[in-house]
Amino acid sequence: MASVYKSLSKSDAPASKEDALSTGPKNRQRVLILSSRGITYRHRHLLNDLYSLLPHSRKDAKLDTKTKLYQLNELADLYNCNNVFFFEARKGKDLYIWMSKPPNGPTVKFHLQNLHTMEELHFTGNCLKGSRPILSFDSTFESAPHLKLIKELLTQTFGVPKGARKTKPFVDHVMAFTVADGKVWTRVYQINETEAGKTSAIPEQGLP
Repeated sequence: MASVYKSLSKSDAPASKEDALSTGPKNRQRVLILSSRGITYRHRHLLNDLYSLLPHSRKDAKLDTKTKLYQLNELADLYNCNNVFFFEARKGKDLYIWMSKPPNGPTVKFHLQNLHTMEELHFTGNCLKGSRPILSFDSTFESAPHLKLIKELLTQTFGVPKGARKTKPFVDHVMAFTVADGKVWTRVYQINETEAGKTSAIPEQGLP
């Protein structure tokens, strides 16, 4: 009987551990992505690229107004989203990006100056659609209160929650955010797997 009890207790242990993990707090972040009228084709391609990189996002039609931005809170509540990513186009060339936490959270406005879409770059190592990224932030984000707030908004917007809809169990790219010259630079890097114990093909040389 003792051996039977031990075998049953061992089989029940993983199930109880999984139940404890499932009942813990969950990161339920959903991002609403939409734009205003008047965006160019490059802005539209960037919006589609971000929608592909964020499997926990939902894309909506264009917002008809540029003055009544409080309607974004209503749209976020309608689609059950707690983050808003809004593209505002001005004069047919300038693009402003709004990131907010509806309904009463903080809001950050960026002026996009350097834009490269995925179609323009033609990278060979694109990440899998639905994979989750590793977020990397520069230490400058901890130097000022407003930079800490921007870091938190970027984390909740670009950080794909584990188990979100349309996600895949892969982590194959890194999103790096760096502050330089008063601007926030964003880059996406691919993660390459190397075999254990494999030496580099390029010989290491010391400086004279």
